[in-house]
Amino acid sequence: MSPLRRALSFNARVVIVWVTILACITAFLAAIGLDLAFIAEWWGFIVYGAGTPEVFRVGLMMTLYISTLSIIGAVILAFFGALGRLSKNPIAYGVATFYVSFIRGTPFLIQIFLLFFGLPQINQQLNQLIPGFEKQYPLISSLLLLPAVPTGILALAINYGAYMTETFRAGIQSISKGQREAAYALGMTPWQTMRLIILPQALRVVIPPIGNEFIAMTKDSALVSVIGVQELLWRAQKVGQQYFHSMETLLVAAAFYWGMTIALQAAQARLERWLGRSDR
Repeated sequence: MSPLRRALSFNARVVIVWVTILACITAFLAAIGLDLAFIAEWWGFIVYGAGTPEVFRVGLMMTLYISTLSIIGAVILAFFGALGRLSKNPIAYGVATFYVSFIRGTPFLIQIFLLFFGLPQINQQLNQLIPGFEKQYPLISSLLLLPAVPTGILALAINYGAYMTETFRAGIQSISKGQREAAYALGMTPWQTMRLIILPQALRVVIPPIGNEFIAMTKDSALVSVIGVQELLWRAQKVGQQYFHSMETLLVAAAFYWGMTIALQAAQARLERWLGRSDR
């Protein structure tokens, strides 16, 4: 083994490999005519709306905003979905299993379109069946006429909630029945047992998979661009199509999605080490 190789750690050599690969890709793209000057000029506009009054409503910030609210909604839906899947009540079990089966059995794009185009049609039909429906039931009508951003958040939450339901169910079932029985013997109610005994332990099991889902959701948030949400992909497509530089703008979007996933993976690794500190 050469002295240089012995001096470099494994991680350092991995970094050198990554840098070499990126340098080769950059050189290849430059050789085939990639317009680096165009990227330098427009990346800020694509990522954070440079030069516009919409800095916090477009690009990267919009992607993070949608992903964060969606994962919160998905966790809530998954928790109640898991309770339904574990319930002995046929109605709760039936609703939970239907929700999981339908969402996991249909494409995400169809779910987005059903919410964005289907709900306004329902509102229109209700207006025809019930004269003055919008005035009599303004809250229901407003929920059926959601703008693009809330629709995208709702679609992501519903979709990922269905997949995470099984994660929550497995986490809850991983806690031994003896602990539940001991809590009942001490006089705890089922809700107290769930809140104080089961959930704190189950969270240690489900948080790492939730981190994986959040990373996946951050990338899948690009799909809400089909209904006009101005996140990273939407702006990259618009600028690329307008100036016939789609390769450049899509590479900008891809680079920032990649950077976000690397940062989220690092945060997830730290969280997992923190959760596992009592096992060491």
